[in-house]
Amino acid sequence: MKPKYTFTSAIVRDLMGIEAARKAVDMTVLPLHIAERLRQQARLRSTHFSTRIEGNRLTLAETERVVFEGRQMPGRERDVREVQNYYRALQQVEEWAEQQTPITERLIRRLHVGIFKGPRAKPTPYRDGQNVIRDAATGTIVYMPPEAGDVPGLMQDLVDWIAQAEREQVPAPVIAGLVHYQFVTIHPFYDGNGRTARALATLILYRHGYDLGRFYSLEEVYVQDLAAYYEALQTHSHHNYYEGRANADLTEWLAYFLHSMAETFRRVADEVRTQAESPTPPEAPKLRNLDRRARIVLGMFTQRETLTTTEIARALGLSPRTVRDLIAGWLADGWLEIEDPARRSRRYRLSAEYRRLIGGTTAEA
Repeated sequence: MKPKYTFTSAIVRDLMGIEAARKAVDMTVLPLHIAERLRQQARLRSTHFSTRIEGNRLTLAETERVVFEGRQMPGRERDVREVQNYYRALQQVEEWAEQQTPITERLIRRLHVGIFKGPRAKPTPYRDGQNVIRDAATGTIVYMPPEAGDVPGLMQDLVDWIAQAEREQVPAPVIAGLVHYQFVTIHPFYDGNGRTARALATLILYRHGYDLGRFYSLEEVYVQDLAAYYEALQTHSHHNYYEGRANADLTEWLAYFLHSMAETFRRVADEVRTQAESPTPPEAPKLRNLDRRARIVLGMFTQRETLTTTEIARALGLSPRTVRDLIAGWLADGWLEIEDPARRSRRYRLSAEYRRLIGGTTAEA
């Protein structure tokens, strides 16, 4: 893989804008519960908009109920599975980024199966036949990907190029944008390629410190003008991979990707600045000492009075049994309490002290 592109003045300007926003967010400290709320909202919006691009019919509000409450939608079971799987896959992306897990073909196949079938399925094999992308209205061929026999070699080239670009210190946003394009161009699986490409780009950005506090959703920008997104991916007039797409100049796509990213980063930086300037008491040591899982749950309590074991398990991507063990420890630590011990189906709420800590009242820790 030897992608063709040029660093235009617009691309350089957007790279500089991305760095400026990144620096601004890195230097801003938000109260823990506000930061976790922003992260949950961003993950939820990424889930909603990335699946919506592929035709998912759930609204953002319905997606939230499905993800956090396990709400079922009769007749829309596929839509429900898609958003549940994508949300869990984004949690896996965050873990891989934190662990600096190398990007390999097996990781990509695991990412795909997590998005397409769920976390417990075996890694998806590459397609063994030809697939064609057609216009939904006219049925005409929009794009014909490479033949199945070429897919393994192309994917190996893609993974090798990622490692090489990282060694050569190509800017991570450039790597993410080019990988996004090349992945959907190879189209290695029968379905779910767009969602996987967007999640893979996010993983690359997160691994290299472009997580921006995990406060952003690039997918939201694409949905605002889907025609522009698809047009940017059309880097060559011929629909056949072998008739121009394989060696197309990717400058226009890269310009689109980086401009979308720069606009998103600027908006997030403005939101973080606004949140930071809002009057809030100093964060109590007890909040700072909470681990990552506890912080996620604390963020959920900024939007809900009570939570069930199942709701917490979905948010953390863990089994209810594991979460019950966590809750037992949190009850013992005194920051969670049972809402009504007499009820068989238990719900949990923050203790009065912790409600004060995230509700704007200073408390001694």
